[in-house]
Amino acid sequence: MKTREKLIVDGKRLDGRLPEQLRTIEMKTGVVTRANGSALMKFGNTIAIASVHGPRALFPRHLQESETCLLRCRYNMAPFSVDERKSPGPDRRSVELSKVIRLALEPTLFLEDFPRATIDVYVEILQADGSTRVAGINAASLALADAGIPMRDLVAACSVGKISGTLVVDLTADEDNNSEADLAFAMLPSKKKITLLQMDGILTKEELNKLLKLAKDSCEKVYETQKKVLKEKYKRVE
Repeated sequence: MKTREKLIVDGKRLDGRLPEQLRTIEMKTGVVTRANGSALMKFGNTIAIASVHGPRALFPRHLQESETCLLRCRYNMAPFSVDERKSPGPDRRSVELSKVIRLALEPTLFLEDFPRATIDVYVEILQADGSTRVAGINAASLALADAGIPMRDLVAACSVGKISGTLVVDLTADEDNNSEADLAFAMLPSKKKITLLQMDGILTKEELNKLLKLAKDSCEKVYETQKKVLKEKYKRVE
């Protein structure tokens, strides 16, 4: 395991990035043909695929809500997504992150427009190198838009943290595992509304304020890529 002191050398991180620099971002829609909407999201070596199914009737009927649609999310890491093979199937972490992703996405959806229905979102992590929950949120948001589901805004997400006494954005797995603090963040950029804020570790008030500013700026960059990908999709349709 790499020590904290070696995570930043001469002002640069182990992968050559500056502290406030995102990894290469790649996004693509329409990657799952049998879904109503789908998307792929890459943060460097982290790869997430999301598929959306619905709105569709919810069965059995006793699960239906008469005045709203249920958003159901499932986050899963493929067994081959990490260096040491992960046991297949749900675990405590995947159940927790499934809920986290659902809560991050719900504020942007007009769920009241589809009573007694469900929208199912599946997030699969194909390759994990840190920031998997935020990559999953970005992919899911893009997949919901790809499915044509009414949304107030896209949800953009990123990770920020503190390593070796330095505030950084978009943590890799090594950085996350050896960080002094890490924070997962999601927002509706045009509404300036935060939908996810999870933090582990200890920060001063000043450090937290600066990290939140870095997170918002990083989400804006993610948001621009999301919009670009969607615009390219509809240009192809024309």
